[in-house]
Amino acid sequence: MSLPGLDCWYRFIKSHDLAELKAMLHPDVVFESPVVHTPQRGADITFKYLASAIKVLNGDSFRYLGEWRGDKSAVLEFATEIDGITINGVDIIKFAEDGRILHFKVMVRPLKAMNLLHRLMGEQLAMQ
Repeated sequence: MSLPGLDCWYRFIKSHDLAELKAMLHPDVVFESPVVHTPQRGADITFKYLASAIKVLNGDSFRYLGEWRGDKSAVLEFATEIDGITINGVDIIKFAEDGRILHFKVMVRPLKAMNLLHRLMGEQLAMQ
């Protein structure tokens, strides 16, 4: 099953090209963070969260462990290690008809990893 939007996502993960990320986001995209209670709506705020997450999470140890596809969606399990703490999570991505990202939800475990991620993401977002 072909998902052009997912192919774009994988290219972005390798390139870290922020212009590519911005182009992938639907204007009405919704981002759901594992630590922020309310969904974040719109391309600008979603861009800030995803750009920050790439800086925080996508180091040398980052890898996708599995992938499950639907007609217009994908679930990607990932793992990375930061400061000796293994972060395990999933990206749940839904795509619009045109292939752009319409909904992006992140879930993370364990609690120690989520607390670390909360602190690091807060610091990264504050720098933007």
